Order: sequence, then C-alpha cells, then structure tokens
Amino acid sequence: MAFGSGSAATATLLALLKPNDHVITIDDVYGGTNRYFRKISSIASGVTFTFADFTKEGELEAAFTPQTKMVWLETPTNPTLKIVDIAKTAKIAHAHNCLLVVDNTFMSPYFQRPLSLGADIVVHSVSKYINGHTDVVGGIVVVSDEDLHKRIRFIQNGMGAIPSPFDCFLAMRGLKTLAVRMREHEKNAFAVARYLEKHPKVQQVIFPGLPSHPGHEIAKKQQAGFGGMITIILKGGLDQSRQFLENLKVFTVAESLGGVDSLAEHPAIMTHASVAPEERAKLGILDGLCRLSVGLEDEEDILKDLADALDAVKL
Repeated sequence: MAFGSGSAATATLLALLKPNDHVITIDDVYGGTNRYFRKISSIASGVTFTFADFTKEGELEAAFTPQTKMVWLETPTNPTLKIVDIAKTAKIAHAHNCLLVVDNTFMSPYFQRPLSLGADIVVHSVSKYINGHTDVVGGIVVVSDEDLHKRIRFIQNGMGAIPSPFDCFLAMRGLKTLAVRMREHEKNAFAVARYLEKHPKVQQVIFPGLPSHPGHEIAKKQQAGFGGMITIILKGGLDQSRQFLENLKVFTVAESLGGVDSLAEHPAIMTHASVAPEERAKLGILDGLCRLSVGLEDEEDILKDLADALDAVKL
C-alpha cells in the first residue's frame, strides 16, 4: 500500500488501534515518528506508548501490559544505528498477541526483509532509498496477511493518505536501480567508516558493518548488507560539529537520506530537534553526533571532502 509520505503510513497504522491501547516502541525511533507518537497519537487518539531499549535483555518483555497491541521496531535505528534481532522480537511480540511493525527504511528491501523474519507489517519511507533521488516524498506499507491488508486499505481509503500519480512514477523509476545503488552505497560507506575510524578528531564511528559495532553479528545474520548510513561522534561538541558541517563540499548539509547525493546532518538541531534535550541525552544523541548518508559520488572525492572538513575542525 503506497502512501503520500512515511508519516502518513505511520498515522494509518496507528489508526488500527483504539483509545487506551498500548504500543511499545524502540526508544531511538525516528524523530518524526517519536513526535507523532508523543504529541499527536497519544493526545488525539488516547493510545499510550512505552519507549524501550530493545537491545537490553528483558527491557522489551518488561514493558508489556494487558493493553499492549503493537510493537514498533526500527533496525537499524535513526540516528544511533542500534541493531535489534527481528526474529527474536517477533517471537516476543506474538507471544503477547501483538502485531510487530518494522520500519525498514535504512536497509531497504534489498538488504533486509523483515516479513521473512516474522514481522507482521513493514513500513518504509519511500523518500529515501526506494526512490533514491531525493525528489519524492512517499511511504509504503507491506503485509503478508490478507485480513490485515483489508483493514489497512479501509483506513487508508477513509483517511485519503495516498500518493500522487507522478510521485508513484518517480518512485517506480528509482526502484529499477535499487539493487545497483544499494551495493554502491555500501561500498562507499565501508570506505568512509574505515577512514573515519582511524581519524584523530573522530571519537566514535557507528556503522553496523564494522566489527566494533555491538550489533554487528546480529546484522550479519538478518541483513544481506549494511547500507549507506553512518553516524559519527566528533571530539568536542556543537562548535566542532558546526565547523565540520560548514566545511563540507561534496556532502550537502540537509535532512533526509538514501539519495544518490551524499548528505550530512546534525540530529540534535535538525531531524531530532523535536525530541526533548533530556531524551536526546539519554539516547546518546550528543552535540558532537553527525549523521552521514553516503552517496554514489566517487570514493576518493567523498574521502577528500571528509578529510578537508575535518582539517577545519579546531579542538
């Protein structure tokens, strides 16, 4: 089912629930989803939410109540790239008679297929890798159960959360090159991650393809690749992040991700600005944290751009 945006897809799925129903969501959920859960659905629909760290043993199980009807998972998460075992989460959710929704935006269907791992519903922001050219806003929901499909279709029709024909045309155009784009995104991302991991001005590189990532083994098990998203934590703070971002030339400083062009952003003041500062701190979204969407430019150009920008950072 195609939607006018990923947020429209999210809103439609939440309309499956009734007042006082309960949702358990991973704590590091996309900022727009976080905002919809906390500031719209909980107020307008009376649905309640618990934000839990699914990577901590027992925290998901402890969050269930008799009213829990849905578990909402992103893996990898945005922006700290936590990896969660989808099959294990599906077993836990189903043991409590709950639907498991997996936001698969970061991996795309090319690198990860949550339905085959036990998820009931998969949601993507089509604006990202599926379209791949940063010129469409869209969303998609995929299910494998016909009754669930009919329920969601009915809600979508009633809400009118549909895409335009031209956006569908553009997304179908982008989908034709998804496989070749994802392979190149991953190749460039590996080069960037390995370079930055050794850079003296970088405190930490978070990329599931690196053995240093705590979820590396789970990612190898459930993903066919590691994608093009990298999160870095620079030494210093907001001033150093600003110096880094202002001196990028190949990377465009902008929100969104998954397009052919490399993008860089600062979650604390951009994509996750709507998340309360104390929540950001709890999630590890620090002032020195920058998110990179590694594009399809020449590898040497990408690495030189990062090197030049980091040279301008004064610690």
